[in-house]
Amino acid sequence: MRIVFSFIFVLLLAVSLFPQDLPKYMTEQEIELWKNYVPPINATDDYNPPYSPVRTMAEWEELQAVQITWTSYQAILAQMVDYIQDECLVLIVCSDSNSVKSYLTSYGVPLVNLRFLYASFNSVWCRDYGAWTIYTNNIDSLRMIDWVYNRPRPQDDLIPVYVANYFGVLLHQMTQEPNRIVATGGNFMVDGHGIAFSSKLILDENPSKTEAEIDTMFRKYMGIKTYIKMNTLPYDGIHHIDMHMKLLDEETLLVGQYPIGIADGPQIDSNLRYVTTNFQTCFNRPWKVVRIPMPPNSNGQYPPNSYYFTYTNSLIVNKTVIVPIYNFPQDTTALRIYREAMPGYRVVGINCNSIIPASGAIHCISKEIGVSDPVFISHPSIRLATTAMPNYEVKAYIKTKSGISSAKVYWTIDTNSGFNLLNMSAVGDTFKAYIPAQPLGTKVYYYISASSNSNRTVTKPLTAPSGNFRFTVTTPTNITSEEPNIYTYQLQQNYPNPFNPSTNIDFTIAKDEYVIISIFDLAGREVATLLNEFKKAGPYCIRFNPYEYNLTSGIYFYKLKTQSFSSVKKMIFIK
Repeated sequence: MRIVFSFIFVLLLAVSLFPQDLPKYMTEQEIELWKNYVPPINATDDYNPPYSPVRTMAEWEELQAVQITWTSYQAILAQMVDYIQDECLVLIVCSDSNSVKSYLTSYGVPLVNLRFLYASFNSVWCRDYGAWTIYTNNIDSLRMIDWVYNRPRPQDDLIPVYVANYFGVLLHQMTQEPNRIVATGGNFMVDGHGIAFSSKLILDENPSKTEAEIDTMFRKYMGIKTYIKMNTLPYDGIHHIDMHMKLLDEETLLVGQYPIGIADGPQIDSNLRYVTTNFQTCFNRPWKVVRIPMPPNSNGQYPPNSYYFTYTNSLIVNKTVIVPIYNFPQDTTALRIYREAMPGYRVVGINCNSIIPASGAIHCISKEIGVSDPVFISHPSIRLATTAMPNYEVKAYIKTKSGISSAKVYWTIDTNSGFNLLNMSAVGDTFKAYIPAQPLGTKVYYYISASSNSNRTVTKPLTAPSGNFRFTVTTPTNITSEEPNIYTYQLQQNYPNPFNPSTNIDFTIAKDEYVIISIFDLAGREVATLLNEFKKAGPYCIRFNPYEYNLTSGIYFYKLKTQSFSSVKKMIFIK
């Protein structure tokens, strides 16, 4: 036993002395160490689940701080600090604050919203070992949750204890049997309403527990009611889902997309079909899916012959989104996709070529801490508004610890002319207001604002009024307003045609089902997939930009295919 302990001590010493050398994955030494590794135990915290129902915070909720660990990749960390401190406190775990301040100053970063936490650490990957924000009874008390970090890095494993103590909140640790869980933050996404996502790595790393037992633990400690687990990918190495997907809000999935049949593309598409076919959002509606390129390296190679370049490994911090970029042509497209999917947010990019070889980027080296007194607004945005409706109901569950003093809806058909005000009426914690009916084709913009008795005001979306919900008034095709809308299949001619740089494709789906829209060249080769997801019945428009797929001028065909319908039309791209 003395030999084993000596071996472990030597490895721990090496880990603590050289944190900058540790990648997100396990080194060969760590693989050996993990076989006999016993994580540290801190007896001052609570190993029991919270005594009242809890809710795990979503990433886009209001934050009081973002934690980073100051070690390797300091140029990236400095840029992150610069952007984050505009939005909230930056808590920097470090060994020497003076050297951090000196580096930031030399990099031109002002020292205006920083706090320093002195602690020992092993690595920069605080997403994986950081604490998770939970609230009892949805909003009452801020607490934190800790897991066993899935790396033999004992100093990292203790960081949640120090962070919880710094903010003066209770830490519930899922680190002792019978509620011991080995997990990693990069493999966990949550919608703030009890739905969570992971790869099946969570099952593989807890082989002594059944899936039902794992689900029960996450329900008790984190309020997870639906825990969606997807097959791991062949080439991503670490199996952390933040490397290829991200929740942008309660109903929108941002999912990485490879060219057809390339790298992890088939498994990602299969996982997406599994999610959209078998699960709905917290509002019992189909998921909105936004695809974003998974770029090749500068030589045009994809995994396994390339590092795992990704745009989904981003950080949402209040009204700013920080996206990894690589000085690739696809960077511009990726940032545009974020801006279109998240209106009102400041979307910025940081070059991550230095960190991506270690299998991580922006999301992996940051961890959010929620505000202590949240104003929680849960609202299913209006998706359907027709001329047959007398008005458009805006309904929201709004709750805060001190109580709601007022709730309002602001709406307009012209954002340049300002917003109209509607006071929301309440029955319990459910608030309602009604936007007046508008003519056919009118685009309506709106947002919700709620104030608490503790003088805190929060909007939904958080970026309002520049960011807002929006819908267009359509006409029902049914005979009476009580019957469901009836649609027929249509694939329209793209417009403009010929086109450069992009064109629009209008189509209508007759019933709820899975839809694929693909692009083919004259030889019949599939060169792009524009859509591959479940859709509700109704009209849609999709934009095709051939520059995103490095296509040359010429004649192409676009095909709409469902289980019960198929149609093909020709288009002409002229550079």
